[in-house]
Amino acid sequence: MTTIYDGFDIESFEAGKGLWHARIRRADFSPVAIDGVLFPAMEVGFAWPDRDAAIADAKTHIDRFRRRFDGDDE
Repeated sequence: MTTIYDGFDIESFEAGKGLWHARIRRADFSPVAIDGVLFPAMEVGFAWPDRDAAIADAKTHIDRFRRRFDGDDE
């Protein structure tokens, strides 16, 4: 299942019974840069008990990326 959020695609997937994860990718497929390293996609968070929790965690990471790159994170 893919969710679109703030210019990113969030793909949630189950990696084992009841172990949900999320993968973040820019909707335009450009790489995500973290500390100068380019990533085509990133898996984030922990093994969440359901899809919604994995997606919510991914959204939190996206929001953190935005604050960091917009200069709001001090």
